[in-house]
Amino acid sequence: MDRKQYLRKQKCKKYMVLFTQTAILVIFLAIWEYLANQKIIDSFIMSSPSRIWNTFMNLSSNDLIMHIGVTVYETVVGFLLGTGLGIIIAIVLWWSDFLSKVAEPYLVVLNSLPKVALRPYNNYLGRSRNTCNYSYGCSNFSNCNNT
Repeated sequence: MDRKQYLRKQKCKKYMVLFTQTAILVIFLAIWEYLANQKIIDSFIMSSPSRIWNTFMNLSSNDLIMHIGVTVYETVVGFLLGTGLGIIIAIVLWWSDFLSKVAEPYLVVLNSLPKVALRPYNNYLGRSRNTCNYSYGCSNFSNCNNT
């Protein structure tokens, strides 16, 4: 009997937590929508839940789904290649004491470097190739050659 009461109490507590989490989310979204509609917050910068929902519902009308698919594919392939290569290198270094000792200082230096520094094209962080690399008289949205 005590076990059933304990399990019922645990289930009730679980539902209360879920209800409270859902209520907090709904209240947050309602306040956000109200503030955006009343122009208290700039809806261009912060948007609003209804605009986000409408955009989400219209994803099939533009190529966003395709781009999401390409991004997921590239992420998975990059993860699998990096993991596979890392495992192979780890096995080789584990088997060969000589290679392990030769590579150790280089691996320590590579590990201490910021991972962003290892990018091949640091100039193009989010910018297209036909835009300015520096903001000397033109923005990132216009072509430097004005063509």
